[in-house]
Amino acid sequence: MPIDPQQILVVTTENVAGHKTVRSLGEVFGCTSRSRNMFSTMGAGFKSIVGGELVAFTTLIEETREEAMWRMRTNAAALGANAVVMMRFDTESMAQTAGGVVAYGTAVVVEPIN
Repeated sequence: MPIDPQQILVVTTENVAGHKTVRSLGEVFGCTSRSRNMFSTMGAGFKSIVGGELVAFTTLIEETREEAMWRMRTNAAALGANAVVMMRFDTESMAQTAGGVVAYGTAVVVEPIN
């Protein structure tokens, strides 16, 4: 029975502390792209005049990263993994108003060390 993607343990390290890797299942990816709406882009333009955080863009980045992570976890679960090790993000601008995020790592099966 596949594991719930929310239960997939994701770490940026090579190993999961307190666990041993018993099987490596290969690379997994989660890709997504988002565009900024016209109003937040205009608001960011005005905000850049006075300085400060661009809250609409920060929210967009957080949501995009979460979506990429969810898709990566879903792919890992489909392979039968219960963890992803060496997770990384890659980002790119695809246009002045759009960007993409890829979350990737290695899907593995880990067991607690006794």
